[in-house]
Amino acid sequence: MFFRIFGISFAVTIAALIAAYFYGGLTAVLLTLILGILEVSLSFDNAVINATVLRRMSEFWQKIFLTIGIVIAVFGMRLVFPLAVVWLASGLNPIDALDLALNPPANDAAYFANGDPSYETIITDAHPQIAAFGGMFLLMLFLGFIFDDKEITWLSWIERPLIRIGKLDQLGVIIATGILVITATFIAPEDKTATVMIAGALGMITYIAVNGLGELFHVEEEGEEPSSGPSDLVKATGKAGFFLFLYLEVLDASFSFDGVIGAFAITADPIIIALGLGLIGAMFVRSLTVFLVRKGTLSEYVYLEHGAHWAIGALAVILMYSIGTHVPEVVTGLVGVVLILAALASSIFRRRREEAAEETGAGEKPAVTDDAEAEQSR
Repeated sequence: MFFRIFGISFAVTIAALIAAYFYGGLTAVLLTLILGILEVSLSFDNAVINATVLRRMSEFWQKIFLTIGIVIAVFGMRLVFPLAVVWLASGLNPIDALDLALNPPANDAAYFANGDPSYETIITDAHPQIAAFGGMFLLMLFLGFIFDDKEITWLSWIERPLIRIGKLDQLGVIIATGILVITATFIAPEDKTATVMIAGALGMITYIAVNGLGELFHVEEEGEEPSSGPSDLVKATGKAGFFLFLYLEVLDASFSFDGVIGAFAITADPIIIALGLGLIGAMFVRSLTVFLVRKGTLSEYVYLEHGAHWAIGALAVILMYSIGTHVPEVVTGLVGVVLILAALASSIFRRRREEAAEETGAGEKPAVTDDAEAEQSR
């Protein structure tokens, strides 16, 4: 199963490194490889969250995500998105923006003296609004999960109280709005306050709209009666699948923002970024997503989803904080990895404890949830 799922990613990696060699020699190969590793390390939590959504989709929509979705991820977010930012921020047309990216001015001093910023500078200047949009989208996702009522909790000492207070209607929106106002007022540069507010609000609106539509059609799907012909069930499933796909693409884009911005600390060449982040990084993240779904890993290691959502919360906070202060990419990557590994270790310990209970005969007793265990211990 491993080679069947990851085989195409290894093949694409080899092809991307060959293309990088012909494009810029050994230096380009090294940069491409570094960017690929950067993307995978930053996006492991992305793969876990993708898997939680992907397993709810039909086989058809899973294939759409793994085909059309990968095109959007590779060329849309890693190549077209940076060019679009330069195009909109500088007033250059798309062709001139691409030319600026591929052919930076030889005399930077003279170029900057004329008031013309470089490709990298334009992308960096656009970071506040990019981080605000992505940060608020991810924050809404985290708050939606952490306030949701669930049988199994990981960090029970904090998750259970949050579930209880989460019964207050629209608490997630209230908290997210408060964080956005604080960020725009005290963290964002003075000339970016309005921009951060607008971008953050758009991130919240996007999450509410896409997630709400997905939940709406998911509920309709459950209420329908199955039939043998092309019925409303098929249409509802199609709509539900479409909005889950749309939700997944926006989610994937939000995760990509930090990687795309971080890539400019390594190189400003859009071709190398597309090869490293897009072809290598995005392909491995998708393969990892499929592996988690096919292997049933999320069912076996029940705390992985919790760890991934806590990593999302941490990433959202880092993105919002980075609007005013640069945060090294290694910090962003390590926080996510540590939380995921901690959740994995907790899941393994839980499984071993359950297996030991079954061997001693305790496994014949009715299963209890974490909340029930807590009640029994009181």
